[in-house]
Amino acid sequence: MGRSEQLRLVKPGQFDCAPFFKEPIKPSFSTHLGALFATDCMKVLPRLREESIDTVFADPPFNIGKVYGKGTNDNRPNPQYVEWCKDWLRECVRILKPGGALFLYNLPKWNILFGAFLYEMGLDFRHWIALEINLLLPIQGRLYPSHYSLLYFTKGKPRVFRKIRTPIELCRHCHGEIKDYGGHRKAMNPNGVNLKDVWTDIPPVRHAKFKSKNRTANALSTKITDRVIEMSTIPGDIVLDPFGGSGTTYVSCEYKHRHWIGTEIDYASDIAERLLSDEVKPHKNGDYVED
Repeated sequence: MGRSEQLRLVKPGQFDCAPFFKEPIKPSFSTHLGALFATDCMKVLPRLREESIDTVFADPPFNIGKVYGKGTNDNRPNPQYVEWCKDWLRECVRILKPGGALFLYNLPKWNILFGAFLYEMGLDFRHWIALEINLLLPIQGRLYPSHYSLLYFTKGKPRVFRKIRTPIELCRHCHGEIKDYGGHRKAMNPNGVNLKDVWTDIPPVRHAKFKSKNRTANALSTKITDRVIEMSTIPGDIVLDPFGGSGTTYVSCEYKHRHWIGTEIDYASDIAERLLSDEVKPHKNGDYVED
């Protein structure tokens, strides 16, 4: 953005998603920018046209026994879970445009397998992004788990890669700068430091103003989806999220002026309510995006 983009939520309307599908399909909810389908993603993904999507962001259930709605099984036998994920990942690769980006958010133990699978599918590995999460419990006989994994692959050379800079880190107590950057502070870019592949600044989503009151499962911070969208798309591009959850990806798309297509099997009505309301806000984001 080379600037701070204006945060303006686009009002509900009618997004024409027909050009992206092989045959007519009616969404459950739409805005001027996006369309949401209240169903299993595998009832929608196969109907999308080949090479029609600029960026895919997927945050599937992690298969750790969490309770979602009636449509979600988060306690499959491990081999069954892996094959289920490969089924929808194949579709995501198929619908991705040349130069498009695919981001997969999951536990490291799963993303090791899925990263290898995406490589076998012909995608190019870009990054393993580690997101520091200190909400997990220690596991007997293992190191204390403190990060989730965000895989970043592209279909060939990325069509869009926008450099993101993060603010200079300040001490929360004295508000002084934490690092001296080897004595080269004065030579640094005034807009901040280059975004690293280890993200330690993602806030937990605890407060009701950042998530649906009916969905008790963990929600993503818009800071994650903001970065994914800003990094890999420009305004007007189309983003797909097959696991809508609390609707965080779609909120980021609305504020960042990207088109979107989404599916959510259990909480589509809550997502629609979130997009219709000004009560659920995005997290504060001081990132600077270069044009």
